[in-house]
Amino acid sequence: MKHNINHLERLQSFRRELHRNPELAFHEYQTAQRVKQLITEANPTKIIEGIGKTGMAFFFESGKPGPVVAIRSELDALPIEEINDFDYTSSVDNISHKCGHDGHMTMVSGLAEMLRENPPEKGTVILLFQPAEETGEGALQMLNDEKMKDIKPDYMFGLHNLPGKPAGQILSREGVFASASIGMIIRLKGKTSHAAEPENGLSPAIAMAQNVEMLSNLVTEVKDDLNDFSLITVIHARLGEQAFGTTPGYAEVMGTIRSYQNEDLETLKGKATDKAKDIAHNHGLNVEIDWTEEFSSTENHPDCYAVVKQAAQNNNFDFKVMDEPYRWSEDFGYFTQKYKGAMFALGSGENTPDLHNPDYDFPEKLIPYGLNMFMEIITLTLENQR
Repeated sequence: MKHNINHLERLQSFRRELHRNPELAFHEYQTAQRVKQLITEANPTKIIEGIGKTGMAFFFESGKPGPVVAIRSELDALPIEEINDFDYTSSVDNISHKCGHDGHMTMVSGLAEMLRENPPEKGTVILLFQPAEETGEGALQMLNDEKMKDIKPDYMFGLHNLPGKPAGQILSREGVFASASIGMIIRLKGKTSHAAEPENGLSPAIAMAQNVEMLSNLVTEVKDDLNDFSLITVIHARLGEQAFGTTPGYAEVMGTIRSYQNEDLETLKGKATDKAKDIAHNHGLNVEIDWTEEFSSTENHPDCYAVVKQAAQNNNFDFKVMDEPYRWSEDFGYFTQKYKGAMFALGSGENTPDLHNPDYDFPEKLIPYGLNMFMEIITLTLENQR
């Protein structure tokens, strides 16, 4: 599909404006307004705002019966200081678009003008923008919002750019696309004392070390109870304060648990909890366990995966079937639990800095690829499905 050069130039400018003005999870108010301003020019038939706090849905309705297909994008940036020096670098200290959500928003927003020029002949297309993907909270909060009752997609699609793969290559697979994951926080509480009198306190030092070892070895230890790839990474541990006169009374250990299968994640959560409680009990400590940043496994429905593959082939794009799911997580998985859906990766260049690196920047040459993929996905879904 050929693109109007003025349209592409405008989308490039829009992407740079988004990049210059990043906002963190659930604070994407100005970002949402910028998206709304651009899409409103294409005269969507309906707009729903404030879904899950800052989420939005833009409807392009044919007025005739047919499937409802949603294309999803993320709104949030990351708490990372940018080190690039181009003229549209982030204007906000310690916040920047280091995952390419500015590019994803640009591609999905750019569909609005194309839908105005080529409106659906039947069914409905929804451009859906969600908050807080990076924390794993946004999709779930949208789904729990009353406003989502008016948004009932039959099919949902999304993409993520992927450094390290050839620019424009499309990668996907049937079944699990990206891992489930969750952050575990183990808080150990003892009693402080003078460092000269440790016997009068209750230090969690040994228990902390045992929890680090426990988490590091747990997957191997319980491998017979797991169905597929799983991994636990200890990402932080802290003991007491920097006070040489004090025996510590508090410690915490943090780890990220990830699995291809949701049930394996639940298995590891249960076993890690039991072992952490046993360790604390053996040392006479109180223990609290908290969970954060939970992501469901993202699973591609066979029908939707087939549409993604066909769309890539119809565009003459290089399509690659993934050998295995990605280890990283995506809260698009909450949508695929409820709706038929599929996600695909869009290669962003073999020499592009990795996601979440301080020098990463979304490659604008990908914009036409995303536009063409989504428009073909929309066409195929509306044509092939009742």
